[in-house]
Amino acid sequence: MRKKSKRKNRWIQRALKKHKKGALHRQLGIPEGETIPISLLRDAAKAPGLLGQRARFALNVRKFRKSRRT
Repeated sequence: MRKKSKRKNRWIQRALKKHKKGALHRQLGIPEGETIPISLLRDAAKAPGLLGQRARFALNVRKFRKSRRT
């Protein structure tokens, strides 16, 4: 059995370091205290560039958070 490297196991931590807190909220024009509607996130995920990347990342992180709640 092959051991997984620590680097592969911690990819989410590296991705969050690059993340600028509140940037997606600012781009979408939603105050930071409010939640972004899922329909708006899905529409933004189709956008090119940094906005689309941030929205897709938010959708993926949302899946991780839900899977851990049991």
